Amino acid sequence: MYMFLTIGVLVLVSLPRSVCKIPFAKCTMSEPNPILHKYHEPSELTLGGIISQSFVASEEITFKRHPFPEIFVEFILLIQSYQHILALVFAVKEINADRTILTNITLGFNIYNNYFDPKLTYAATMEVLSTPSRFIPNYKCDFQNNLVAVIGGPNSNDFLHIATILSKHKISQLAYTSAPKTDEPNQAISFHWMFPNVDYQYHGILQLLLHFKWTWIGVFYVGIGSQTETFLWKILPLFSQHGVCFDFIKELTDKGLSEAQAVAVSALPNISLAWKSKVNTIIFHGEYQGIIYLWILLEVSVFHSLSEKAKVWIMTADVDFTSVLFQRYWSMDFLHGSISLAVQSKEVSGFQRFVQMRNPFLNKEDGFLKEIWQQLFNCLIPNFSTELDDQNICTGEERLETLPMTVFEARMTAHNYCVYNAVYAVAYALHALYSSMDQQRSGVTWKLLKQQSWKLHHFLRGVSFNNSAGDKISFDDNGEFRGGFDIINWVTFPNQSFLRVKVGTIDPNPLSYHLLTIREDDLIWPNWFNQASPLSLCNDNCPSGYRKTSREGKPFCCYDCIPCPQREITNQTDMDQCFQCPEDQYPNNKQNLCHLKYITYLSYEETLGSSMMTMAIILFLATISVLGVFLKYHNTPLIKANNRSLSYTLLISLLLSFLCPLLFIGRPMIVTCLLRQAAFGIIFSVAVSCILAKTITVVLAFMATKPGSKMKTWLGKRLALSIVLSCSFIQTLLCTVWLAISPPFPDFDMHSFISEIVVECNEGSVVMFYSVLSFMGLLAMVSFIAAFLARKLPDAFQETKSITFSMLVFCSVWMSFVPAYVSTKGKYTVAVQIFSLLASSAGLLACVFFPKCYIIIVRPDLNKKQHLIKRII
Repeated sequence: MYMFLTIGVLVLVSLPRSVCKIPFAKCTMSEPNPILHKYHEPSELTLGGIISQSFVASEEITFKRHPFPEIFVEFILLIQSYQHILALVFAVKEINADRTILTNITLGFNIYNNYFDPKLTYAATMEVLSTPSRFIPNYKCDFQNNLVAVIGGPNSNDFLHIATILSKHKISQLAYTSAPKTDEPNQAISFHWMFPNVDYQYHGILQLLLHFKWTWIGVFYVGIGSQTETFLWKILPLFSQHGVCFDFIKELTDKGLSEAQAVAVSALPNISLAWKSKVNTIIFHGEYQGIIYLWILLEVSVFHSLSEKAKVWIMTADVDFTSVLFQRYWSMDFLHGSISLAVQSKEVSGFQRFVQMRNPFLNKEDGFLKEIWQQLFNCLIPNFSTELDDQNICTGEERLETLPMTVFEARMTAHNYCVYNAVYAVAYALHALYSSMDQQRSGVTWKLLKQQSWKLHHFLRGVSFNNSAGDKISFDDNGEFRGGFDIINWVTFPNQSFLRVKVGTIDPNPLSYHLLTIREDDLIWPNWFNQASPLSLCNDNCPSGYRKTSREGKPFCCYDCIPCPQREITNQTDMDQCFQCPEDQYPNNKQNLCHLKYITYLSYEETLGSSMMTMAIILFLATISVLGVFLKYHNTPLIKANNRSLSYTLLISLLLSFLCPLLFIGRPMIVTCLLRQAAFGIIFSVAVSCILAKTITVVLAFMATKPGSKMKTWLGKRLALSIVLSCSFIQTLLCTVWLAISPPFPDFDMHSFISEIVVECNEGSVVMFYSVLSFMGLLAMVSFIAAFLARKLPDAFQETKSITFSMLVFCSVWMSFVPAYVSTKGKYTVAVQIFSLLASSAGLLACVFFPKCYIIIVRPDLNKKQHLIKRII
């Protein structure tokens, strides 16, 4: 039994020959054998897997003259892929040294090369099922090495090619890549993915965009596969549903790097589009080696002197830093401030030391290391080539830790960590399988173990252990790693070194996609942004006080801003709709904040209230004075001739009417609301009925002087009293009905004024209010008409003319009151009614009583019976 590992081919683009110093720059080789046992340690059980990594072997290629530099092909190994191999070797050595996991079993591995080519992937897979060195599929003559599992990656599409064959043989397969969508349930049974569910990754990126309010972004993707199709047709629409728009979604060619000229030419319009765009955030979606295409794209822009602007690159977890030697001359500033996702990982104790101690003179079983060593240190190992003249000779004293990180990274990356855990998962699953077989029967033979190796699927799916770094490793029901993603912030330095700084996590939660945890203060942004959090918007945010309105023909992320209507606000940026403040609050001038409204009413403390109170008191005192004069001169002819009872009743009603404003001024209470309109209506009805009685008395008195007139029977106090009592009774009845069915009550007017809450008396029944006013107006109109018709009748002291003029003032005031009352609001409505009350009462007082007071006080000579008789004659 054994496991196997394969590596793949990439064709790489180098810089011009004058720059390139790699000794194999003109190496010409025939088509390589897809089966390369560069690192082979056979054992009782051998681990195997597909690692899509890179040798380059081809003839030199020269293109026609083009603005892009001259292109040719190198014989070179993708260094980061070799580090995956080292993670596998390190894990195997640890397991074999720890006999508690696999007792009496030694774990081994084979490594195969598939060159990232489907045909060669199939060939390598068939070779696995054949006898070593004899390509006869399905025939195995070697009983020393028995295949138990395959570890593959980091290219998910290549892994599916392997699964097409191996799944039929029920061979367990582990991939350190995201799980692609597959419609083959039989294949899914044997799949185990060292990456968590890819949906967590995509939803984490969405949460990252929303966290920083990056709603206007670009997307570059490399190649078309199941993962890319899922990203384009399922994930990007999900982004749009959450308010993210795309300025561009462009594919970068996934042609082999041997077609570097095509890559460069296709890159020009794409990078030009990216630099011209207002987006500051670009998602880069691709497979493991995709970053090479991005690097080429950016170098093309530098070569063509395109106006470069830093962008925040967001890279998916499958993408990792991948370099080849000629890139050591290229700037890696584009990575500074970038954000990528990576499978949650920890540093494994001893791994970095293990890598740094690699030496081709000591580790001669490692066939990869010789080639890598020569390329890394630009030297030749003796006996490795026959052409040693004028060449640097490798001494073995070179140290890997002295190399820039862009050339060789000794620390365990997330992909290395997945390979490491995959080896341990297989070992623990084998341990469980071996234990279960040992319990069933005594003595487990290799033949029996081989026959039942298909049971390893079950034990892999249920494996659960803590690795040496303390992380728990297990798989869910879909065979995907139970874990999350780290958010990595890339920090680069001028010496070609860099740091992967963990600034947050995306933790799995099947019940919710609110997975993001990020330490924003720890983030380093590209230098272009001066360490300020970048904005990636189609246009500036709509400030508070404004709302968004869409632009015709543009995505919903592009919009204009318009001010909120009056009385509405927005208190956040980029709000779709304005909203009203609560009833007890009002918007400020900027319409972005609500303030508490002021409670207001006509109070004694303010100027308007105090002025009206003063006026009422003055008129009240004036009325008392007039009443005092009338009482003092009670028996004079003038007082007797003007019906003393009606005059006193009128003066008392006027006296009370001047006190009515005190019910209207001040904060409305239940008692004042109930009393003020009823008191106003009844008192004024008494006053007007007194005027009416006076007028009728004058008319009847004149008619009674005619010979044969029977009007004398109507003259007397009973007629006047009847008129006053009947009119007052009707008004009192109306007020009683009003108070009974719908009485006035204290209320709050929230809407008349923007910044005020008006405490007022709600009149209850508006119909009854205007009925009271209408009856009072009817009495006034009748009194005015009667007095007007009798204005030329001979009477003592021109009583009818005084009454006519007083009722003219009274009617004018109250006719003006109605439109003024309707058009005003709040406390000014109360002020209008008080003013009308005082003005009409003052008009009655002045027109009816001041002329008489003038005669009594200033012209007592006219207050005689002889003068009265003379006037009547």
